[in-house]
Amino acid sequence: MAHAHQKSDSHTVDFQVDPVVLELGQRFVDAGHELSLVGGPVRDLFLGRLSPDLDFTTDATPDQTLALIRKWADNFWEIGRAFGTIGMKKSGFQIEITTYRAEAYDPESRKPAVAFGSSLTDDLLRRDFTINAMALRLPSMELVDPFGGVRDLHASVLATPGAPETSFSDDPLRMMRAARFASQLGVAVRDDVKQAMTQMAERITIISAERIREELVKLICGTHPRVGIDLLVDTGLAEFVLPEVSALRLEADEHHRHKDVYQHSLQVLEQAVGMETGGPEGPVPSPDFVLRFAALMHDVGKPATRRFEPGGAVSFRHHDMVGSKLTKKRMKALRFDNDTIKAVARLVELHMRFYGYGEAGWSDSAVRRYVTDAGPLLDRLHLLTRSDVTTRNQRKADRLSFAYDDLEARIAALREQESLEAVRPDLDGGQIMALLGLKPGPVVGKAYKFLLDQRMEYGPLEPAVAEAKLREWWADQPEAAQQEPAAGVELSTTEES
Repeated sequence: MAHAHQKSDSHTVDFQVDPVVLELGQRFVDAGHELSLVGGPVRDLFLGRLSPDLDFTTDATPDQTLALIRKWADNFWEIGRAFGTIGMKKSGFQIEITTYRAEAYDPESRKPAVAFGSSLTDDLLRRDFTINAMALRLPSMELVDPFGGVRDLHASVLATPGAPETSFSDDPLRMMRAARFASQLGVAVRDDVKQAMTQMAERITIISAERIREELVKLICGTHPRVGIDLLVDTGLAEFVLPEVSALRLEADEHHRHKDVYQHSLQVLEQAVGMETGGPEGPVPSPDFVLRFAALMHDVGKPATRRFEPGGAVSFRHHDMVGSKLTKKRMKALRFDNDTIKAVARLVELHMRFYGYGEAGWSDSAVRRYVTDAGPLLDRLHLLTRSDVTTRNQRKADRLSFAYDDLEARIAALREQESLEAVRPDLDGGQIMALLGLKPGPVVGKAYKFLLDQRMEYGPLEPAVAEAKLREWWADQPEAAQQEPAAGVELSTTEES
């Protein structure tokens, strides 16, 4: 590693960079060009982090950059060439080199119009925030920080190099990035930046759903997602990006007959983050977007289902089902992949299933259904359900916690006896058809469902018992009168369960 000491704003920083960075800088300088490490990687050096992704900026044109790295890089690509960017890999690093540029959005366009520049300072002025508008000239390691990025980083403040209105007009996605950095870095957004976000919130609508989704995922997976979401809601950006979350701020009626659903949802999100294990042995990774987003969205069905009952109570019947549909619709609009949509929507749908267990207790059948309905999401459902307890009544919180401990113990005990992860009927489709003399069709599906219900209710059955139950069920079916069961069929069952 190469080291350099740089004094800036009374802060002495020990930069530690890989030799590949200095080697690349020397290649450009030897060819008569400038090259600087820029943006996030420089910010991360101040935070004591090393990034495998390195961004550089240069006065060289894309063609000149290509000529300099073609034989040096392990491999390279030109996919961003139109925007002045050449990408490459070298010694395990992913590197992007971009020509100094000026870029601005047409007010009605989603795509930036690119013009190349010739000045490093001008290039930095066009970047999103001061903490990302710092550069290290190479190979001299001179810090270029014309807009106080070091100062703002040490003060944990997010500010723009120029007027925030200009920055957000150039690229409205930067308003989402502000919320993302608030989540990732725990920085406070300066008042003028927050004011510009509020005034210009509607401009986010010209940005593609895919770009918004990427920033939202980074925000949710940040260290302080509650802070980022709060900023989106406070500035009005959430009205265009996550309107279902904004709607959680239900109007407080004069008797305050319901708790604040919005603050509750943020607390559930925060508690879910705290329950992630992060380790390879844990039930969920950290950060886990599916769990976190389900925690944020779990109550979005409440505004549409709120009813004031006689006596002053407030009900939200079926808000779990309504919320699941709203979540699915929002995630589709944000162009999430189908697997992620299904997982989050399913958790929202199931988040109320546990309630009632502590009051009435469940049969083994109900426990099996809980596990089967959750499927591979069971560990996340455990964490979401536990996170959903935000009551200040300690006795109530303890009661719910003990009840869920009991449910998890019941699940573990049943797992010892039978395979809960793949609950199937004791007879398969082929055996059902042979036993009843049926051909493939809807009636076989009905018989299969009957046997699955029996499996849920009673656990694994001996083949002879399952056969008897199926024959008994079949005798009551209208289709049985039209089709006689095959006589004397021997079932070749090799499995006892």
